Amino acid sequence: MGYGQPPDEPETGAGSEAPASVEPLRQSADVVAPSATSHGSADPVVEFLLRLGDDRLVLGHRLSEWCGHAPILEEDIALANIALDCIGHASLLLARAGALEGAGRDEDALAYHRDAVEFRNALLMELPNDDFAFTIARQFLVDAFAFHAFQALAAAPDEDTAGIAAKAHKETTYHLRHSAEWMLRLGDGTAESHVRAQRALERAWPYTGELFAEDAVTRAVAERGWPADVAALRAPWLRTVTDVVTRATLELPDDGFMHHGGRQGRHTEHLGHLLAEMQIVARSHPGATW
Repeated sequence: MGYGQPPDEPETGAGSEAPASVEPLRQSADVVAPSATSHGSADPVVEFLLRLGDDRLVLGHRLSEWCGHAPILEEDIALANIALDCIGHASLLLARAGALEGAGRDEDALAYHRDAVEFRNALLMELPNDDFAFTIARQFLVDAFAFHAFQALAAAPDEDTAGIAAKAHKETTYHLRHSAEWMLRLGDGTAESHVRAQRALERAWPYTGELFAEDAVTRAVAERGWPADVAALRAPWLRTVTDVVTRATLELPDDGFMHHGGRQGRHTEHLGHLLAEMQIVARSHPGATW
C-alpha cells in the first residue's frame, strides 16, 4: 500500500452545513422511500438491514486488502481477523434481510449478484485504504458508530436481528478498543505519525455525516418500533470520538460539507472496482457450489 494523495471526491450527493453542537447533521434534501425502480427494497426494514450489512461487507473487504501488507505481523493478523468479523456480521445481516424480503435472495446472492447502484453502504466504507493512518482513522470512526448502533439494535423487535446485533456489539467492542489504541499510538507518537493521523482524520471526517442522516427509510423503520434513530447516535458517538482524539493529542475536524449518496446507491468509482474483485468468482460461475 502506498502513501498516495487522498482520492478524488466526486459529487456523490447532497451535502450539509453542520452545526458545532452534537445535533443531527442536516441534509439539503429529503430522501424518498425506496422502490423497485430505485434498485432498493420496497420494505424499509429490509432496506435498513441492507445498509447495515453492506457497511460491514464493504468495510470487511477493504480491511482484507491489508492481509500480507500490514506494518507488523501481529497487525496483519489483527486486521485480517477484524475483516472476518465484519464479513461475518454482513453475512448474518444480509441473510436476515433476504429472509424478510422473501424474494429468494440469500446472503450470497445479495453480496455477489447486486450491482453498485444496489448497494447501500455509506461512502466512507468504500474509500481506498491509502496509508495505514487513514485505515486506522476510518476504522476508529466506524467502530465508534457500530458500537453504539449495534447496542441500540439489540433491542429490535425482531428476535433474530436483535441476536445478530448483540453478537456484533460484543465483537465491535474489541474492534473499537483496537482502533482507539492505534489512534493514541499514532497521534501521540512521532511527529510523522501525528501528521499522518491528523491528515487521515480530516480526510475521513466529511464522510461521517452520512452515518447519522435520517430519511424516509429510518423514519418508517422507527415507526414500526425499531431502534432506527441514527441521528440520536451522533451524540454518544461524538463523545467516544472526542475522548480518544483528545488523548491522542489530535484536533477534532470542524463539521462542514458532508458527502452523501451511498444509502441511495450513488457511490464513488471505488466501489465498482471493489465489487469487480469481490464478485468475480461468483459471477464467473453462477450457481456453482463448493
